[in-house]
Amino acid sequence: MRPSPRHRRNRIRQRTQALRRAIRAMDYIASGTLHSRTKVCGRPNCRCAGDPSARHGPYHEWSRRSGGRLVHHVISPQQAQIIARAIENHRELQELVAHWAEETAAEVLSPGSERTR
Repeated sequence: MRPSPRHRRNRIRQRTQALRRAIRAMDYIASGTLHSRTKVCGRPNCRCAGDPSARHGPYHEWSRRSGGRLVHHVISPQQAQIIARAIENHRELQELVAHWAEETAAEVLSPGSERTR
């Protein structure tokens, strides 16, 4: 006997409950790259001109795609912490959704599922 659609739906919900809980727990999501850089100002008498460890910064730069274009933002250290967490969450979200898709495929293609001809 094949499982009913309701039973199958309940089974997939149970199998993906931890995935859905992890997704709900995320607060910020962002894609892109975060860089922290130090810079030389260009003044010959500045301490950064002769000592690489005395460069100015760090300056935090966030690069991302928006509307098909690469966009850069210089952000504060506090914003950089948030963006770093958001980028990490975005990567984890992609992994969770991929796992969810695998679970769905396994449920749909499991023995006893309806097959279309």
